[in-house]
Amino acid sequence: MSSTTHDQLYDAFGAYVRSQRQLAQLTLRQTAELASISNPYLSQIEHGLALPSIAVLSALADALSVSAETMLLRAAGIAQPNTRERSSRTEDSIRQDSRLDNSQKHALLAVLASFVGSSPAAVPVEPVQVPARRSARTPTSARPAPAARAASHRRKGV
Repeated sequence: MSSTTHDQLYDAFGAYVRSQRQLAQLTLRQTAELASISNPYLSQIEHGLALPSIAVLSALADALSVSAETMLLRAAGIAQPNTRERSSRTEDSIRQDSRLDNSQKHALLAVLASFVGSSPAAVPVEPVQVPARRSARTPTSARPAPAARAASHRRKGV
């Protein structure tokens, strides 16, 4: 394996471990403690300076709630089987979700692409319907103003 490929593999795996740690909302120290490794060693892994042993990969997988298989495949630089198919289904689901506007769809597709390593496909342009906003002069309810309510309560003896 060439030095560049070697460095890219280490960097990619380190970035993956860091992103999984951040998704789990764990600090570097918490993750290192859960995996029973030192803070500096985890930092070296995340910065692409070290590639851990199988035992450490397994411990990291447990600490980050990731399957050991996924962690091993990532460390070896091998994409998971059916990644393309799953990604395509996910992209289709995002594109077809009527609850999302085009900018939200584009943002989600970009985030997905950053995680799976593909380029986001264009989002079909559809008219965005923005809900009408009430003007500041439109009353929000038929309740009387606070001063009128207070006067009403005094008359009723409340």
